[in-house]
Amino acid sequence: MNFLIRYRTRISQALGILFIAMCAFSGKALAATAPVLAETLFAVGCFLVGLGAVGRIWCAQYIAGYKSERLIDKGPYSLCRNPLYFFSFLGAVGVGCCTESVTLALGVAAAFVLAYPGVILSEEKDLLARFGDDYRRYMAAVPRFVPRLSLFAEPREYVVTPRVFRREVFDAVWFVWLAGLLELLEALGESGALPKLFWIY
Repeated sequence: MNFLIRYRTRISQALGILFIAMCAFSGKALAATAPVLAETLFAVGCFLVGLGAVGRIWCAQYIAGYKSERLIDKGPYSLCRNPLYFFSFLGAVGVGCCTESVTLALGVAAAFVLAYPGVILSEEKDLLARFGDDYRRYMAAVPRFVPRLSLFAEPREYVVTPRVFRREVFDAVWFVWLAGLLELLEALGESGALPKLFWIY
């Protein structure tokens, strides 16, 4: 587990390359046998990608420049303790759905479920050491991952560091860029520019 936590960025990059390669060189059986279902899956994927990107930008607004300085418990962080990972999960599954492949969508979801609980627990230990009783009270009041809308609270004003926020925004919209890349790969595949080496459902 420590290996996954320490090298999660590298592992995510490697899995991302594998994911793109599978998209580039595979035929989608669902699109061939049930095009309406495939288009529905794509539409759901677009919705989740948009929700994930907007949610990550919302989270970035609150943590940009403050992540290591104070305990953030307002805005998305009033709904759950890990909203950035929650919206990342939605966006990642959305990208999987945009492939119009049930296999790839479930694969993305499974990879996230396997990798991130350990990351979240590790970060909780760090936050407990840093913020002590304040974080214990926060843990007792706010769910770890699934948002609870009844807890929503936000300040009337909030100061944001533009330089840090701008960087976080670029990190937040990678779902949108990846979904666009998948559409390009699909067009190249349909034109015959990319060979279909195998088929997936």
